[in-house]
Amino acid sequence: MKRVVSVSLGSSTRDYSVELEVLGEKFSLERLGTDGSLKKAKKMLMELDGEVAALGLGGIDLYIRSQVKKYKLREAAKLISDVEETPVVDGSGLKISLEKRVIKSLEKDYQLNLKGKNVLLTSAADRLGMANAFEELDCNLCYGDLIFAFALPLPIKSAAKMEVLIRLLAPLVKLLPIKTIYPTGAEQETTGNKKFASYYQWADVIAGDFHLIKKYLPLDLTDKTVITNTITSAEVKLLKERGVSTLVTTTPEFRGRSFGTNLLEALLVAILDKSLAEIRTKDYLKIFDKLDFQPRVEALE
Repeated sequence: MKRVVSVSLGSSTRDYSVELEVLGEKFSLERLGTDGSLKKAKKMLMELDGEVAALGLGGIDLYIRSQVKKYKLREAAKLISDVEETPVVDGSGLKISLEKRVIKSLEKDYQLNLKGKNVLLTSAADRLGMANAFEELDCNLCYGDLIFAFALPLPIKSAAKMEVLIRLLAPLVKLLPIKTIYPTGAEQETTGNKKFASYYQWADVIAGDFHLIKKYLPLDLTDKTVITNTITSAEVKLLKERGVSTLVTTTPEFRGRSFGTNLLEALLVAILDKSLAEIRTKDYLKIFDKLDFQPRVEALE
């Protein structure tokens, strides 16, 4: 049995493990949280190096990405600097490929029409695949990168402006501690204050990383659609209580949980059994087609 592990800076209360058979081969999938401890995460990664088939890195991206360039996060680089044998992925390969395809397929396959809708995307720099899909569907977009990373009430309303913003800020942001721009540890278990509720109320669709969505989650989300992943059954209940009509997770559901993109990408790397340099995003999509992995689309009303 091949072992695939996600090491996350998130809360250990969200840990889980599951065994499944994929294309005739058995896999053990695990998510291990370090409660925001970079030291503990690095130690885990070093201990697992060479012992598992593939590693996922959760709670932090390896890069900030624009449409044409990527900027490596300093803390992420330090975390994986001593991992020499086992491939490490952060889920970006699926965010760029799978998430875009899922969103563009929702109308045809699930009768969920997003064309022309008001969409709040928590972070375009984290979710370029989503951003591109929404743009192609002529949605009215509000990119929340400055809102959710820096608590600045400055929505970005165009892809061109978002690209300029990333190129201007990424050389600085890549040097910042991850905890200053993204919830880690116990912060992932709170909903924060409601000071940015107006952006949620404007939106028909709220999309992106669930920890960011949850950060300023208002009490009233009546008739909203949420597109995300890595969501627990308790969080599904929370969304239902606040009036969300439809939940979409871009990754499939297993035992009441949707996998984080980093763990699912690590699984695909283990299946492909090739070096990261040899793998293309189309390889991931081919495996998804073979496995018939489907997104989770659930009416919560």
